[in-house]
Amino acid sequence: MDLTFWYHPFSSFCRKALIALYESGIAFDKIEVDLGNATSRADFLAVWPVGKFPVMRDETSGELLPESSIIIEWVADKFPHLGLIPADTRAARHCRMLDRFFDFEIHLPMQRIVADYLRPEDKRDPFGQAQDRAKLRKGYGIAEDLLGDGPWAAGDAFTIADCSAQPALHFASLVEPLDGHPKLAAYLERLYARPSVAQTMDEARPFEPYFPVK
Repeated sequence: MDLTFWYHPFSSFCRKALIALYESGIAFDKIEVDLGNATSRADFLAVWPVGKFPVMRDETSGELLPESSIIIEWVADKFPHLGLIPADTRAARHCRMLDRFFDFEIHLPMQRIVADYLRPEDKRDPFGQAQDRAKLRKGYGIAEDLLGDGPWAAGDAFTIADCSAQPALHFASLVEPLDGHPKLAAYLERLYARPSVAQTMDEARPFEPYFPVK
């Protein structure tokens, strides 16, 4: 199977998709996109004019797969034994709900805070930051309630929900600590120990000094 994956190793949504790909063990070609480089940007826009990564293409079928959740759905279809999307339809809906929760309630507020830090200091939005930090704290509490008794977000099986949760919680904890949420913090530590997650962390390490929130 011939696959091409456009990404950046420090991108949180790229890491979400990479976790699933590394879980599968499938071979694929990676193209690192530098949106600040005119040639790299133009080449990527020729593939996906929206200009957001990750994007994957199945070179055999020609199918183009933008967005991290769509890529994970593809992996789940090709490798059903992994259980990234459970076979049981009710369990599958629950995992997809958790995926959406971590994306919308944790990932997006975190990204807005980080984006604000990238602005010149006199152009930042303290009110917006405070709102998003409050959203994160609320999201942490809800996430703790959603976590079950198993080691992973949806129970005993590692699923799309965990692929979504790890990069969201990792970066969110850097901008708004998980203080007062021991269950969530323990879950994040288990995620760090997962080999697929550890690989994404290692690949992103050279870019950590550029993270704007100190």
